[in-house]
Amino acid sequence: MPPSNHARLSASSAHRWLECPPSVAATEHLPDETSIFAEEGSAAHEAAEYKVRWYLGERDMKPPSTGQFDADEIDRHTDTYAFYAADKIEEIRKSCPDAVILVEQRLDFSNYVEDGFGTGDLVIVADDVIHVIDFKYGKGVPVSAEYNPQMMLYALGALNLYDYLYDIHTVKMSIVQPRLDSISEWEISVDDLKEWAENTLKTAARLAAKGEGEFKAGLHCRFCKLKATCRKRAEYMLEAAKYEFAQPAELSDEEIAEVLKLSGELAKWADDVFAYAQAKAVNDGKRWDGYKVVEGRSVRRYADESKIAQICQANGYKLPEIYKQTLIGITDMEKLMGKKRFRELLSDYIVKPKGKLTLVPVSDKREEVITLSEFKEES
Repeated sequence: MPPSNHARLSASSAHRWLECPPSVAATEHLPDETSIFAEEGSAAHEAAEYKVRWYLGERDMKPPSTGQFDADEIDRHTDTYAFYAADKIEEIRKSCPDAVILVEQRLDFSNYVEDGFGTGDLVIVADDVIHVIDFKYGKGVPVSAEYNPQMMLYALGALNLYDYLYDIHTVKMSIVQPRLDSISEWEISVDDLKEWAENTLKTAARLAAKGEGEFKAGLHCRFCKLKATCRKRAEYMLEAAKYEFAQPAELSDEEIAEVLKLSGELAKWADDVFAYAQAKAVNDGKRWDGYKVVEGRSVRRYADESKIAQICQANGYKLPEIYKQTLIGITDMEKLMGKKRFRELLSDYIVKPKGKLTLVPVSDKREEVITLSEFKEES
């Protein structure tokens, strides 16, 4: 059987399991999540890898496809990464012409973390230094390289490959996030990195592998599959919320500063819980006290634009009146014709699709919708 592409204790999720070791076992039964943003990031990574390999002389590659995503934007931002990578490679080659350049390299750090491995975007190995470079296409918040556990694990994996061949003293780390115009750089001595691995990493990894340790809430919850229903996160957020809803005049400067730091996380947590509850209600027929499922808002649209245009022209409306770049919108068409004539001529060709099901308080005036899951349970 070929090795798995995903480590149980992966480098990319290390920020979470280092802080909250039992989250690994607690989320294993939950399905992996994907999103349009993750798919866009994958497309950008393929383009970034292609450009670096091309720079290194590989010419027998098939250019990657950006699929449904903005090719110009991906091209522009991956250029930024590729130029940065090329600059660092050339800089190191000045002092070490035979430096080892590794692109999309599997890095094994299982001597510290059970079955631990990850894939480094770019690793440069010279006489006394290893430089690990990571490309991130996200545009949420800048990611810092300083004490970044993902990068430190990649560095440990690179040391495992080359420490016995080179007298490496320093590890440099860079995170390139071009959509935020952010390049974060940091370095650590090999001795300090290994001390962290022995005294901090190993302990947390052992707990995580066994499903032991204490649950801990924090910024690392953001990408956890249990984020909507985790009791520890709820306790953490509700404790913070008591300041959020207090009168500002009653708060100290320190408390106000704490609210400012947590307000975004409180909103994100509330959104996560609501998204979970709505999915359960819509997909599984779950009923929540005080809430119901209704049909969301929707807008009218033309069923057949060519037919609409024919009818308008046959009734004396000129093309410049009914077209801009495309057929004018329904509201503008109604203003042009008047509501009565609009209904007479076009009502058969206007459709209003059903709105997306959504969860709302029972006080909402819209009629409740019985979901398919509920119908099956009642049958």
